[in-house]
Order: sequence, then C-alpha cells, then structure tokens
Amino acid sequence: MTTVTAKDGTKIFYKDWGTGKPVVFSHGWPLTADAWDNQMLFLSAQGYRVIAHDRRGHGRSGQPSKGNDMDTYADDMAAMIEALDLKGVTLVGHSTGGGEVARYIGRHGTGRVAKAVLISSVPPHMLKTADNPEAAPMEVFDGLRAGMSSDRSTFFKGLAMPFFGFNRPNAKVSQGAIDSFWMQGMLGGIKGQYECIKAFSETDFTNDLKKMTIPTLIIQGDDDQIVPIGIASLKSAKIVPKATLKIYPGAPHGLCVTLAEKINADLLEFLKS
Repeated sequence: MTTVTAKDGTKIFYKDWGTGKPVVFSHGWPLTADAWDNQMLFLSAQGYRVIAHDRRGHGRSGQPSKGNDMDTYADDMAAMIEALDLKGVTLVGHSTGGGEVARYIGRHGTGRVAKAVLISSVPPHMLKTADNPEAAPMEVFDGLRAGMSSDRSTFFKGLAMPFFGFNRPNAKVSQGAIDSFWMQGMLGGIKGQYECIKAFSETDFTNDLKKMTIPTLIIQGDDDQIVPIGIASLKSAKIVPKATLKIYPGAPHGLCVTLAEKINADLLEFLKS
C-alpha cells in the first residue's frame, strides 16, 4: 500500500491516480478514500491527477491512540500534500472531510491551494452552544457514540439508510451502496471513529472559513438528514469570502453516490472555471 508518514509516525494510506492538475479528496465519517471512487475515476479520465487518503483511524491508515482531532487530521493532509509536492491543488471535502479541508487552510494557508469544494460539509459548527443555538444538541452526537460502542456493525447498516436518503418514500434503495458504506466503516478502528465524532461535531470552523480566500464551491442537498443544510452550507456560504453555493433539491447527505453524475459534472465545471 502507498502511505505517507505523519509527524507522529502514523502511516496515512492514499491513492494517487493520473496526471495533470491535482485534486485532493477528503472523505466523510466513518468512510474511506473509496467513498470518492466515482469522482476519482471520472476526473482522472478527464486529465486530472486525483488523490485521496484514508483519515487516521479510518480505512487502511494507522490506528493511533492519539491524534484523532481536527488539527491532526489537517496536519496529516499537509504531510501528504508536502510529501507529494503538490501545487495548485483543488481540495474537495465531503462532510467531516469538508471540516478537514477548512482546518487545513486555517492552519497551513492557501500557498499550495488554488480552489476548494465543500460538499455536505460540517462547517461552520455542528454543536449547539450558547452562541450557536440553532445547531444540533449534544444528545445527537451522544447517540452516535452509543451506537458505535454498543453494536458498531448494526449501527453502520442502519446509518446508511438516512445517509443516502433510502428511508424516504419511494426511494430507490441500492443494497450495494449500503454494503459499501458498512464495509468502509468496519474497515476503520472503533477508537479513531468514536473520537472523530467529537472532532467533527465540536470543532468551530468559523475562523478557518474566513481564511478560505480562494474560489470555493459549496454543494449540499436540502434533504440532508445527517448534516442539516440550515446549520451547515447556508451559513458557510455567508462566511467564505469567495463562495458559490449550489443547492440540490431533495438530495441526501450521500449525494456523491446517489447523484454521482451531477456531482461529477459540477466538479468538472468548477475545475475548468
């Protein structure tokens, strides 16, 4: 397997296909780089170099006891980008990965970054607090932790349904998508995934978003049951200096799978712009 070594010695697995302008993908929780297979296959055929890593504690990357936090995730991404000496990168993040993209720019700047894409992403701040009253209460994230710790396998199978909107009336359910979600989730380590819940829910990305001074495409479906659009993309689009917001009517959280062709077309258009 192809890996880069993070500053604490953790091995970070990544896939690197094609040549041309680089596009780096960051996946959502509790998945892996494989969540981007459709986009990577498409864009590599369009002449782009596509790279995606498994976040520490997830997939084929190392499972350290420490470092399962957003700062370290961003530093791991930086280690990969620097090891590959990537320049003029477009960063694409989905869900938790969108937080990782924002925190990377917040900590490491835009020197190597040309553009960014946030898809169904967790910024600016998922957790309800005194100054963020419309966000999700702690009970929501405690429920995720309870599901993880009691029966992770069954929990992931159940979570796939709202993730892809398969629980909606007349939804076209893909058993393959459910199986892939479960398989990717079970490939990771329970400790890293458990601690990642705190990272994606309690991190405030507001200041990171303000530093995203490069052209940024923000995409989300208005039927996202995992990361409600009202506390996520609608707010982020008002903070990011050069944001373009695209709302997909009726689309779920996992729209990179359910609406892959539309996502691919919008990504290609943005990359060419």
